[in-house]
Amino acid sequence: MVDAPSSRAARRRLALVLAALLLGPPLSVAGWAGLLRVTGNVHEFEPGIYRSGQFGAGRLSSFLAEHGIATVINLRGANPGRSWYDAEAEAVRRAGAAYLSVPLSANHEPDPATLAALVRDLEGAKAPLLIHCEAGADRSGLAAALYERLVLHRSPEVAAGQLSFRYGHFPWLLSRSGAMDRTFARLVGEGVPD
Repeated sequence: MVDAPSSRAARRRLALVLAALLLGPPLSVAGWAGLLRVTGNVHEFEPGIYRSGQFGAGRLSSFLAEHGIATVINLRGANPGRSWYDAEAEAVRRAGAAYLSVPLSANHEPDPATLAALVRDLEGAKAPLLIHCEAGADRSGLAAALYERLVLHRSPEVAAGQLSFRYGHFPWLLSRSGAMDRTFARLVGEGVPD
C-alpha cells in the first residue's frame, strides 16, 4: 500500500516534469528572441558585411566608426520627421557613409520595383556594409540572403540560412514573416528582377 504523502509527492514531481517539457521549448524560444532584441541582433555574416536591428543614434555612431562602415541600408524606408530616422540619417552623414533606404514590410512580399531597388542597392553597396531593419530578423534576413546569393554567389541553400531562427526569423504559427522566405524562393527560382 502506497501512503498518501509519497503519492502526492510523485504526482507533484510528474506535474513539474510535464510542465518543464511543455513550457521549456516556448520559454527557450522567447528567451532567444528576447536576447536578440536586447543585443541589437548584430551579426557579421561575411567579413565586413553586417546585419542588425535598429540602433540608437549613439550606438550607431560608435558602430559606424568602429567598423568603418561605408554604406548603411535601412530596410524600414525613408521616414523624414521621425526621430529614429532623423537621428540615424545624421549619424550616417557625420560618419561619411552612404545611406540607402528601401521600404520593406516583413509581412508582405515586396512589389517588383521595390525588390529591384533592393537588389540594385545590395549589388552597388560599398563595403563595409550594414544592413538593418527594426529587429534584424526578417527584412534583414531577406536582404542578407539576397546579398549572399546575388552578390557573393553562394548556393541558395547557404544563402537561405540567413532566414533562420538563429537570427530571430520565425515564420511559423501566426507569423506572416514567411513572406520573406517566399520572396527569396521566388527570386532564386525566377532570377534577378529587372
